[in-house]
Amino acid sequence: MDVVRVWRDVPQSFKGAVLAIGNFDGVHRGHQAVLGEALRIAQAESLRSGAVLFEPHPREFFEPEKPFFRLTPLPLKLELIEALGLDQVFVIDFENDLARLSAEAFGTEVVGKGLGASHVVVGHDFTYGRGRTGTTAELAALGRVLGFGVDVVEPVGAGEGIFSSSRIREELRAGEVREAAEQLGFWWRVRGRVEKGAGRGKGLGFPTVNVPLVPGHDVRHGIYAMRVHHDGRGHDAAGYVGARPTFGEGAPVLEAYLFDFAGDLYGAEVEAEFIAFLRPDQTFASAEQLAAQMEKDCDTARTVLRRIDRDDPMRHFPLGRALSERTLDCPEAGC
Repeated sequence: MDVVRVWRDVPQSFKGAVLAIGNFDGVHRGHQAVLGEALRIAQAESLRSGAVLFEPHPREFFEPEKPFFRLTPLPLKLELIEALGLDQVFVIDFENDLARLSAEAFGTEVVGKGLGASHVVVGHDFTYGRGRTGTTAELAALGRVLGFGVDVVEPVGAGEGIFSSSRIREELRAGEVREAAEQLGFWWRVRGRVEKGAGRGKGLGFPTVNVPLVPGHDVRHGIYAMRVHHDGRGHDAAGYVGARPTFGEGAPVLEAYLFDFAGDLYGAEVEAEFIAFLRPDQTFASAEQLAAQMEKDCDTARTVLRRIDRDDPMRHFPLGRALSERTLDCPEAGC
């Protein structure tokens, strides 16, 4: 998959594509419907398929002082979009000049002239331009003048709920990881590089890998059944997210104890899948009480993961299958 980081002076070979436009944070099943429709149209018309993303996320741009809970940072988002089969992605720098463009200017200068879209696919709630004033109807009217078609994908959901990034964030804040995964079509995950911790887990008989959490990741604090991936292999684990109140520490961390694993992962990049929430964070009177509870947590996590491994529900979805089969890899350097 080709990654293009400009919207001006785009090489001719990348113009004329069918483009899905959006932030796509989470690449959930609603997003997948938009991206999939772009792919379907492109294949039917023998054109290249692509997506248009914005970095940083507009929420981060307009409120830089407020940590934002990103479901999928850019490297993982690119990997997910590539797994869906798209040919190219435009990663557009969301900066002052772009933010000031009116809706008409954005549609004309960016979509029509800059990217040279032959067709555009957006979600039902897509807005664009300064103040998010542009509507899908206005984009379609502009497309008729400039020569690109516009398709609007209707809401996608299950039961009474529409799949949405905001809803997934709320579920993760509540520890409802299975519900979040049903919207995503894959287990939500955190990727990071292992750092040295205080060594308390090892002293308690449970050596952990420690991964710093990006500000804004306010998934519910507590104990989880996890899978931790490294170097193309997945390891069952019991994981902890929290501020370690027993030891009086403050910054939230992710710690995971990998079952039946012996090795040194310091400095390695790992990815932790959140499979099930087991219990809330709590304070213990002593390290011995904490160790006893950790033993119980590990037993519970093993039981949960054995049950999931027999029939992982996420393997019923395209991205869930793709992620279960791939190694920890990135579609561009530097991730």
